[in-house]
Amino acid sequence: MRRLLNTLYILSPNAYLSKNGENLIVRIEQDEAMRLPIHNIEGVISFSRMGASPGAMHLCVQNGIKLTFLSPTGRYIGSLEGGIKGNVLLRRTQYRLADDNVCSAHLASVFIAGKIANHRAVLARFCRDHQPEEGVEKQIKEIILQLKEEQKKLANVADRMTVMGIEGNAAKLYFSVFNHLILNADFPFSGRHKRPPKDMVNALLSFFYTLLAHDVRAALESVGLDPFVGFLHVDRPGRAGLALDMMEELRAYIVDRFVLSVINKRQISSKDFLTQGENGILLKEDTRKALIKLWQQRKRDELTHPFLREKIPVGLIPYVQAQLLARHLRGDLDEYPVFLIQ
Repeated sequence: MRRLLNTLYILSPNAYLSKNGENLIVRIEQDEAMRLPIHNIEGVISFSRMGASPGAMHLCVQNGIKLTFLSPTGRYIGSLEGGIKGNVLLRRTQYRLADDNVCSAHLASVFIAGKIANHRAVLARFCRDHQPEEGVEKQIKEIILQLKEEQKKLANVADRMTVMGIEGNAAKLYFSVFNHLILNADFPFSGRHKRPPKDMVNALLSFFYTLLAHDVRAALESVGLDPFVGFLHVDRPGRAGLALDMMEELRAYIVDRFVLSVINKRQISSKDFLTQGENGILLKEDTRKALIKLWQQRKRDELTHPFLREKIPVGLIPYVQAQLLARHLRGDLDEYPVFLIQ
């Protein structure tokens, strides 16, 4: 089993990444702020305007560490990685299946069926754990039933666009009652708004979806799959389609529940955000640091994987799912076992 290492998050917009021997150095205005041995890191995510030295980038490439650059507001800029890993035959199989409308629609429907099932699980668990008032509980349970019906529609779908339509309807249903899951009145939520996020809840969701996307893309690359060639999210320059596909089944468990937890436990407040006009709502730098610490702690929590029946850290879920997808594409598994919340 793969060992869960650390991800280095560079949050200061004035930070510069350099190297010294086998160490990555984070400098802020020429002062050394952090030094980390390269063998302790599995990924680097930088929100800095300053970037990284050629030496630091070379060190990351040599050691198979994915280096991702985001703007200070969290907008994806680009990534750097080394040579493509894995068997070329696996990637050729991936490309053939992605070009087959029936096969790609089937895999797309599997990803979205997992996503909808996990949405239902999040809503059902809230009702069990918090016993909301009768009217709210009735509304949530009605949405759970509607989500179940949307999931059933995926059984015989042979068209990717139909899958996308079902996914869109299911997402609207889920987020129509998401506000009831938020027990902190300081965090109003009226629906999902992505670019830019219109409220604090959307800002949190978007921020951590971005971090999850990095982990999923790195996981796919680690097993030799091409993260840019998806089955639901078709080819578009600069878009990691397969990473977005696999994210669908993981959003609810890894991100949504985490965001609800930090809000409902009051580990964050309205004072931790900034309003940036057309850029929407942003997290303050110190708040990002505190939340990423909680995020890293969450990734170390263990669970029993529903398919492997083995205990793994939460942070390894993307890597396990990437391995299972690769096994399915190679023909070792008859079906891809999506990750389902227990």
